[in-house]
Amino acid sequence: MELRTRGEVPVKETWDLSLIFKDEEEMWAALKAVREAASAFAERYRGHLDAPEAIVACLTELAPLLEAMDRVGSYAGLALEADYTDNALRERDDKVSSELTRLRKELSFVDSEILLAPEEALDAAVSMAGGCKGYLEDLRRAKKHTLSPETEKVLTALGRALSVPYTVYNTMKLADIAFDPFTVDGKTYPLGYSLYEDDYELEADPGVRRAAFRAFYDTLKKYQNTTAAAYNACVTQEKTLAELRGFKDVYDSLLFPQKVTREMYDRQIDVITERLAPPMRRYALLLKKKHGLDRMTFADLKIALDPEYDPKVTIEESRGYVRDALSILGPDYVDMVDRAYRERWIDFARNAGKSTGGFCSGLYGRNSFILLNWNERMADVFTVAHELGHAGQSMYSDRAQSYFDRDPSMYLVEAPSTMNELLLARHLSRVKEDKRFRRWVLSSLISNTYYHNFVTHLREAWYQREVYRIVDGGGSVNAQVLSSLFRRNLELFWGGDVDIPEGAELTWMRQPHYYMGLYPYTYSAGLTVATQAMLRIDREGEAAVQDWKAFLSSGGALPPVQQAALAGVDITTDGPLNATIAYIGSLIDEMCRLTEELDGIRV
Repeated sequence: MELRTRGEVPVKETWDLSLIFKDEEEMWAALKAVREAASAFAERYRGHLDAPEAIVACLTELAPLLEAMDRVGSYAGLALEADYTDNALRERDDKVSSELTRLRKELSFVDSEILLAPEEALDAAVSMAGGCKGYLEDLRRAKKHTLSPETEKVLTALGRALSVPYTVYNTMKLADIAFDPFTVDGKTYPLGYSLYEDDYELEADPGVRRAAFRAFYDTLKKYQNTTAAAYNACVTQEKTLAELRGFKDVYDSLLFPQKVTREMYDRQIDVITERLAPPMRRYALLLKKKHGLDRMTFADLKIALDPEYDPKVTIEESRGYVRDALSILGPDYVDMVDRAYRERWIDFARNAGKSTGGFCSGLYGRNSFILLNWNERMADVFTVAHELGHAGQSMYSDRAQSYFDRDPSMYLVEAPSTMNELLLARHLSRVKEDKRFRRWVLSSLISNTYYHNFVTHLREAWYQREVYRIVDGGGSVNAQVLSSLFRRNLELFWGGDVDIPEGAELTWMRQPHYYMGLYPYTYSAGLTVATQAMLRIDREGEAAVQDWKAFLSSGGALPPVQQAALAGVDITTDGPLNATIAYIGSLIDEMCRLTEELDGIRV
């Protein structure tokens, strides 16, 4: 279980960044070319964006420049994500980031000058614009929060400095933090971030699982003050920028680009906290009784209900599961899955210094790149399906939308990914008729999909909202404050049914999403839409599948309410959310019934 270095992992388990550039030399050449192109672009358009034709022509030429910058940034950044211990990669990424920041500063005049154009010119530009219409409308929407051209240029130039808190967090987490091994019954076990999150949290042996929990959190505690300082710097910056741009508070500022209301944000947190807690507490009790635990603790919540039935899965076997599950979306989707495996879009390897968790990074009009840490569990298959959901959304929206309109609102960004998890569970449930197998599928769906998105990320969202309340009130946060908030957060949701041991309050240290604005709550928002769309597919078949593809293809061309409506889901009310919570409860009820029938255990 000791993590290997990046150079020791099989190449076939790594992604192939030569799909972007064949080598580093080609990347530097591309950066030089885009630098020259940006200079010529600025010379051509700076001071001349007062006519609608010039505005549309400028944005049309800007798109390929931004695409080229994305490719350079991705080549350097993705390599670093796979190994933060490699100082050469870190140095290269720093240099590339500096160059790209300078280019963005040089191009920052575009937005400022467009907003200074006469209103009639802007009206005409919007009416005649093609792929940049949405971009122009968003610019106009943001006009009252846009500062002077000189100030916007300065803020762009400070882009790398403003991202330092996140850089500090990642460096501490992936390069500096050192975990000592732990011993159970005379056997010594290695420990690391990915080892804990991808293996020990799921370990069936309670002695090993709880010892790993203690060793993991004891180490985190040593780094709590540095981590808290980085996070406080991040939220303080966000508050300052919100004030500078004239937003009423930091929530208003961070929700503005998502195009959703404060009511929609609060709804996800409050309704789930109140109404999902009872069925999830019942699920915790089911785990406790099934495993014969003396007490149910926070360290036990992610174990499988029936670990002896939880199969080991190879990477190649995962391809078959995912391919078959997503075939309902059509041959083009299956072809994307095949290409992802065949062309090495996916980095499966487990190595020291690699980012934890999983993500998908897409390049406009090209393939996506997916990172995860493969541990031969069905949970990993759900992760692959999840990340391929992002890749599928990119594929469809890139075909239908311009570069400017490709990305959906953050509010719905997790809908395509969580839909794929639901489709995987749907497929598995139809593989064979067997009560134990059925229970295993339901357990996988609860533990891999709903727990992760409706509990883990939702508790993060509750905590994050409390942090911003403190900051909005003129305060700041430190390790003690953050840990106190997170403990209260966990106790509120789990009540007296789950013991929250010392150290669990440090869970706030594990999540990078806090450096990405109001992101954590969107997992439950996306999964709400995905759940209702999946149930439509079950009821209506191909018509609902086509609606889902229309949803994927819309990218960022529509605000969330209209985009969700394409999938047949009305998110203007709490109806879909309540229906989804009821659905989760029904799955837990069914697991309890099956456990009583199979094992004679009643919950």
